[in-house]
Amino acid sequence: MSSVTVRVPAKVNVQLSVGPLRDDGYHDLVNVFHAVSIFDEVEARESELVKVGVEGEWADQVPLDDGNLAIQAARALAKHAGRGYGVELVIRKAIPVAGGMAGGSADAAGALVACNELWGLGLPPEDLMEIAADLGSDVPFSLLGGTAVGTGRGEQLTGLETNGTFHWVFAIADGGLSTAKVYAECDRLREATGEAVGWPQVSEPLLTALRTGDAHALGAVLTNDLQPAALMLRRSLARTLETGRELGALGAIVSGSGPTCAFLAADAGHARDLAISLTASAVCHTAAPTTGPAPGAHLI
Repeated sequence: MSSVTVRVPAKVNVQLSVGPLRDDGYHDLVNVFHAVSIFDEVEARESELVKVGVEGEWADQVPLDDGNLAIQAARALAKHAGRGYGVELVIRKAIPVAGGMAGGSADAAGALVACNELWGLGLPPEDLMEIAADLGSDVPFSLLGGTAVGTGRGEQLTGLETNGTFHWVFAIADGGLSTAKVYAECDRLREATGEAVGWPQVSEPLLTALRTGDAHALGAVLTNDLQPAALMLRRSLARTLETGRELGALGAIVSGSGPTCAFLAADAGHARDLAISLTASAVCHTAAPTTGPAPGAHLI
């Protein structure tokens, strides 16, 4: 086998509840992930060295050195296997960079699955999940896909039952936002306002909406504790969210740490019309309709 290609999805957080700052610098989270059908592809080719190339609209924003999470994933897998493997990774980007949709984490998950296959390691999903958790809080979910609640830093996952298909529109902004800066701004805002921060809990109405496939109910209970911080750092997002609501979105939310905004639609036609109208309104770089839940990292 000279090459392997893996497809891996973007995500939206339909609930992101952020607890108090921990001693280790992280926050305890309740993070309800929902994978959507916007995919990166990661191809792993035989090589003596570990290296990466990137193709697609966002290619010029992706690091090609050790800062690339897919490179880190390949090296972590080789270390786990106790061998000095090499690989050439080719990432075909469709997920925005630094957009709150776990694009880098998706590429890391894709690299784990692709290299596991290319190198003939045969490691079970449990091993890949363990390696993924060390790489970043979102990487395990990129392996799993579907819909799941993450606790701890978000890496401790429990799959959730969903019914039917949810239709989404993602309004993609010009430029990204740093996740670390958004969390820091969240902490600053809480300290400045004296907000009492409790331990996060999963929303029962949200679980019911997912389980019953009720898009109207889900749209009403979308929550993201990082949204105020993202709006402070990128004031234009408030107008993007308001425009989506004015255009009839069932729910509107900043995706993760932003700046991508996610809008829930009633059906495929509504999502298509909403995407066209958002793009025409010039409140975002572009808007794309998609669906969820989608499968996690998988061979194609």
